[in-house]
Order: sequence, then C-alpha cells, then structure tokens
Amino acid sequence: MRGAVAIARRLDVPPVVVGLTIVAIGTSAPELTVSIDAVLKGSPDIVTGNVVGSNVANILLVLGIAALIRPVQTAPQLIRRDGMMMVVSAALLTGLAQTGSIGRISGILMLGLYVGYISYCYWIEHVRGDPSYELTLAEVEEHSSGIQKLYVSIAMFLTGLAGVILGADLLVNGAVTLARDFGISEAVIALSVVAIGTSLPELAVSVIAACRGRSDVAVGNIVGSNISNVLFILGTTSVVSPIDFDMQITHFDSWFMLAVSILLIPVLATGMHISRKEGAFFLGLYILYIFAIFKGWPMALAGM
Repeated sequence: MRGAVAIARRLDVPPVVVGLTIVAIGTSAPELTVSIDAVLKGSPDIVTGNVVGSNVANILLVLGIAALIRPVQTAPQLIRRDGMMMVVSAALLTGLAQTGSIGRISGILMLGLYVGYISYCYWIEHVRGDPSYELTLAEVEEHSSGIQKLYVSIAMFLTGLAGVILGADLLVNGAVTLARDFGISEAVIALSVVAIGTSLPELAVSVIAACRGRSDVAVGNIVGSNISNVLFILGTTSVVSPIDFDMQITHFDSWFMLAVSILLIPVLATGMHISRKEGAFFLGLYILYIFAIFKGWPMALAGM
C-alpha cells in the first residue's frame, strides 16, 4: 500500500484519485488474492465466506476494537453517501446469495456499479468540493511512507505484492487443510479464520488511526473496504469463474452481514460516533457469532 501510494504521488496522480482507487482497493488486496486463488482451486465456499466474513469482521471486530481504544468519530457525509452504499452492496450480495450463485454477467454488472460509484465519489469530492474530500486526503496520508526515491517505492510495492500473493496461497491451502482435518466446512473456516486473516490490514490501519485521533479515517477505511469487497472483489472473482454459495451463507451469514451493515448506520448517526460501550457490544456480538457458526447453530435453526 505504501509503495503503491508513493509511486502514484511521484507520478503526480491527484490525491483524491489515489484515495478513491489505490487506497480503497489496496486494503482489500488480501481478499482479492485469496478469492481468486480459492476459485481457481475449486473452493468457492472460501470465496463467498471470505467476503461475507470479512465484512462482518470489519464492522464488529475492527470497529469494536478501535472504539475500545478511543470512541470512533465520523462525519455526516460518510453516512449519507458511503454508509448507504455499503448497505446497498450488502443487500445486493444477500439477494444474489438467494439465487445460489454469481455468474459472469452479474460480476460484470457489479464491477460496472463499482466504477460508477468511484466516478461519482470523484465528481462530488473533486468537482463539487464536498467535505469528504478532506477525509480522502487523510486516508491517503495514513498510507504515505515518506519515501522519495521512485525505485525504493517500486521495490516496496513489488515486495508487498509478492507477499500478499504468497500469503493468499498459504492461507487458502491452510484453510482447506483445516476444514478437511477437523471436519469443519470450508465456509465456516472462511467466515472465521480466513476472514480475520484478510481483515488484518483494516485492523492495523483502523487501530493506528484511532490511536492518532483520526477515527474518521478508521470508519472511512472500513466502509470503503466493505463496498470494495462486495462489488470489486466478488465482481472480479466471478468474472474469472462463476461462484456458488454455500447453503449456510445463503440462509444465515449473508443476512447477518446485511443486518450488521444496517446496524452500523443508526449507531453512527447517534452523535456521529461509536462509544466504548457500543464498541464492546460490537466485539461481544462478533465473539458470539464466531461461537455460533462453529457450533453449527445457524444450520440447526434453518433445519439443514
């Protein structure tokens, strides 16, 4: 991320473009590489479980921890634009889950919707001068390395990219082995172990931002990542190969992700912040969710 941002800044790419593209997509790079690796290896449950589980972890785990460190503040425009888009993308994913699969045509449409969303964000921030422009600049600053030499930035980027690709392959192989050895479904492993692993960049950025008193960056990071996970990650992966949904994700986890996404909006709207008590509630709810899926409660409730 730092290498990519440094390269873009050296090439005089406008900061708002860097924030809306490199930063927005970069924090979802683990989800993208894991998803493509998994679908090429014939493990679609890891793809959908990874995205759904990451979105749940981003809100309940990452924001919960960040709020415990320092109450998380946010801006009204973040709720109106990005927060609502996050809910729309979650609703879209839940609807697609009910059909049982995401085909290539749906994937192309999802990518088109993502490009349209990024274009709208650029227009409203750069052309109209919306206050969210300052938040985008702050997100870029959080990922700036201060490195001036271009060859150093390129080396950072390539090294990081190699690490992400290698890590994704190890993570998918480990997840499949865990599922096989312990008799747990790949979907459950993806919703928990894989999702937490791929959410570590969001956790790192959000915790650092909260410690620095820039909790608005933490929220923007999470909301933007959740949108990218659905529209960009699943869209790209389904274009590579159509994706089928596990029955548990269709009947429970996708709905839980949608409910959590909706829950975040009124929590932020009440005083435009997440208090420590609300953070503790988020974290407790996440622990209960992980416990429930490992115990198989969702499948039992659905009678499957």
